[in-house]
Amino acid sequence: MHDPELTQEALAALPPDIADSPLFNGDLAPVPEKRRNWTTYNFAALWISMAHCIPTYTLAGGLIAKGMNWWQALLTIGLGNLIVLVPILLNAHPGTKYGIPFPVLARASFGTAGANAPAVLRGLVACGWFGINAYIGGEAIHTFITTFAPGFGSLGGGAKIAGLAVSHLVTFLLFWALHILILYRGMNAVRVFENWAAPIVLVLAALLLFWVVGRAGGAGPLLDKPSQFKSLGEFWPVFVPSVTAMVGFWATLSLNIPDFTRYGRGQKEQMLGQALGLPTTMIAFSAMALVITSASAAVLKGVPLSELWNPEFVLGQMTSSTPPPGATEPLIASAGTRAIVAVVAVFGIIIATLSVNVAANLVSPANDFANLAPKYVSFQTGGVITCVLGILCMPWKLLADASTYIDGWLTGVSALLGPIAGIMIADYFLVRKAVLDVPDLYRENGRYPRWNPAALVALAIGVAPNMPGFLKGIHVIESIPPVFDGLYIYAWFTGFLLSGAVYLAVAKRDGLAPAEANH
Repeated sequence: MHDPELTQEALAALPPDIADSPLFNGDLAPVPEKRRNWTTYNFAALWISMAHCIPTYTLAGGLIAKGMNWWQALLTIGLGNLIVLVPILLNAHPGTKYGIPFPVLARASFGTAGANAPAVLRGLVACGWFGINAYIGGEAIHTFITTFAPGFGSLGGGAKIAGLAVSHLVTFLLFWALHILILYRGMNAVRVFENWAAPIVLVLAALLLFWVVGRAGGAGPLLDKPSQFKSLGEFWPVFVPSVTAMVGFWATLSLNIPDFTRYGRGQKEQMLGQALGLPTTMIAFSAMALVITSASAAVLKGVPLSELWNPEFVLGQMTSSTPPPGATEPLIASAGTRAIVAVVAVFGIIIATLSVNVAANLVSPANDFANLAPKYVSFQTGGVITCVLGILCMPWKLLADASTYIDGWLTGVSALLGPIAGIMIADYFLVRKAVLDVPDLYRENGRYPRWNPAALVALAIGVAPNMPGFLKGIHVIESIPPVFDGLYIYAWFTGFLLSGAVYLAVAKRDGLAPAEANH
């Protein structure tokens, strides 16, 4: 439930009519200045805990599978995250300045009713991400249970539900339920959880790194693997869409970052914390994943590299009493030590996955769905909707192969969300000069229209050129004209720039003027 005291404090700073507005509820209220207590550490910890997740761990593996060597993969990941940091910091500004969440900010550019379009699009993408991470966490629990009770894996015989074996479905739903518990504790619980999750995850990843490198007697063969590309001309067609996919990885947060920065003490704290937390952690954790996987290849000889990029597989081999391929004894001989490793490993994966899923994929869609009907849908109800849709998207199918995941899902997400970011940034900084009338964002008949055609048209124009490439990426259609292939590799960039430019042109034509701040 939202904090009634916080709601009353927010209402005290707003005109009396806002309390009865259908666009207002306590979860979407502007955070009073004295309640904005997130520090530089809080924002850095938020990103550190979100970046230390299994999808980040597998990014470098997907790029190496496409032909890159280790430094090309890290360059691609680093560049993509430096690029996406720019819209993240830009959209973070109004959250800190006015204390408002993403759906309320979107009302300025899309209209008080039109804001539901970007909010729902962003919310649906988050549902997919939520499902992916919930499935990964469930797989960690599955590995843990089967370590101590091997018969659990055959639960239900060979029966499958929607393509997922019964035992895997049970652990998926078990991990899914943990999110509900955190959801009903509120945003302060999210802040506290992220603060202590960040260092724990980092320490556990480092322990795995030191153990496997020590066991392998070095960093392994992967760091010596050459690139498959002999020239820039061969590298570029793979590099550009991969950078776009890396931008797409955090394209969701580039929109809803106000959901967190609304609690920030000031612009300096949120900017410094995010700049320190995001790109550095993504590069460092991806590098750790590279070394762990490379050393694992030396320890688990004969195991396909595609398996070794999955930390749950490596941990499963470590905790198994069955010798790995090509060996005569288990990796860890002592049953007691295997049990301890299993407990620590599953704890680390659960914490890592919960931290990113709650912060990145539960808070925002909960607000987004609440924005549909603020008087009837609370933050918690919106979160439950997210959790249910996360099951229905069948995430195990999204993770079926690297091509679908990177070219279809990640690039497709960037194609959808880049235009929204372009419109919101153009509206806030170039049209309204960073000045908003906060009370009117909660009024049906205030300064902001219910629907802003300029934003909706710009959104459609920005998304349309990338749709053929997205449909091809998820294998709905087999071939498209070459021009659409060329556009799709720049999906986020073309959508961001095209929608932003169209919106700015129409806004200037229609004479949209900056709002006057209402103090």
